[in-house]
Amino acid sequence: MTQEDALIRIVVAFLLAGIIGWQREHQHKPAGFRTHVFVGLGSALTMMTGVYIMELYPSMNIDPARISAQVISGVGFLGAGTIIKEKGSVVGLTTASSIWLVACMGLAVGIGFYAGAVGVSLICIICLTKVGKLSNKNKEKDQNEEEEE
Repeated sequence: MTQEDALIRIVVAFLLAGIIGWQREHQHKPAGFRTHVFVGLGSALTMMTGVYIMELYPSMNIDPARISAQVISGVGFLGAGTIIKEKGSVVGLTTASSIWLVACMGLAVGIGFYAGAVGVSLICIICLTKVGKLSNKNKEKDQNEEEEE
């Protein structure tokens, strides 16, 4: 991996994570732009570092996938901090999921799997913006039906 490749991967991870983070921040969620960007960049850098070490020391048995597995488990703890049980319901699951997804996206960008990272990020944004509105309308409809009964 060249230095230019590394910089491109960092910029792509920033952009993809930033878009998702901006949406979460715009919705006033506990983890917003900065958190998502930091997770995306950190994940990409971790994967790139694993690849870099593997290229630098070809005689050593280094597996970048092992490093990425640690990222995923570590990010789980970060996501858990956004989940709150409040008045009999659980809130923050979507934000926790988006943090986990951004970590996976960062790892994909870090290894150079741009198509997967961009595709999943686009689907994530669609789900967060369009599917969320449909879900809210269904909840309102269910509540109205319960009140009428």
